Amino acid sequence: MQSTPAVEVTGLVKRYGAKTAVNGLDLSVPRGCVAAVLGPNGAGKTTTVETCEGYRRPDAGHVRVLGLDPVAEAAALRPRIGVMLQSGGVYPGARAAEMLRHTAKLHRDPLDPDALIERLGLASCGRTPYRRLSGGQQQRLALAMAVIGRPELVFLDEPTAGLDPQARRATWDLVRELRADGVTVVLTTHFMDEAEQLADTVAIIDGGKVIAHGAPEELARGGAEDTLRFSGRPGLDLASLLKALPADTAAAELTPGSYRVEGKVDPQMLATVTSWCAQHGVMPDRIAVERRTLEDVFLELTGKELRS
Repeated sequence: MQSTPAVEVTGLVKRYGAKTAVNGLDLSVPRGCVAAVLGPNGAGKTTTVETCEGYRRPDAGHVRVLGLDPVAEAAALRPRIGVMLQSGGVYPGARAAEMLRHTAKLHRDPLDPDALIERLGLASCGRTPYRRLSGGQQQRLALAMAVIGRPELVFLDEPTAGLDPQARRATWDLVRELRADGVTVVLTTHFMDEAEQLADTVAIIDGGKVIAHGAPEELARGGAEDTLRFSGRPGLDLASLLKALPADTAAAELTPGSYRVEGKVDPQMLATVTSWCAQHGVMPDRIAVERRTLEDVFLELTGKELRS
């Protein structure tokens, strides 16, 4: 793996008239990883990705993709990247299979289009004009066109939007295979579970800046407390439990017989709680550990739903 990042953005500024869509954004994507870019509508993520793809010229800042300026060196960069657009970029009357085969001929060493058609479940609609494809079929064709040229880096915009569960899983498997082959994948998605399942690194954008960046599990942990819940008889003496736990732990009886313990939930805490229950003749029921998810972090940081 090369030491220089696949994508390096420093101080990116992009304005549309009086509106500043991206305001001094910094982003780095290592080579050979899957990076998810998340943000509420209007946060600046689409503008950032389109600038990296070379479709928009930055007003200020430094952008390098595979070491190249995506605008000034577009001719050298385009054969090395794949871009999946939600609109698909396909002629409305073109048949799905012929469009993919045509795209394959534009590349020096393409993937086998027929194998890709079969892999993404497009065989049954290969002779159907693009305008008559379902939304999910259009998405799968756009994905196929983005990866057919064996790119070093691929940008995927909402790759599983409108897909049924089976097609969604097939897309996930393809993304994982791309990473295993050393391809860098930058994806935008509205599905938090998709980012958690696929991404090695996540960037959350809001207000035109990256407000959080790291591995999904690191962001979800983020120094926050986990919660251990259990049920037992009502009125347990939680003060004695707290004496056995670290000082920064909290415990409460939420409703009669329903208890919550907040703090660093690890094997030692679990052993302490169950041991305390045994000492007090309590048979704990429904013990469960609840951890923050990436969606929890997103909402805490932005205060917005992804589809706001």
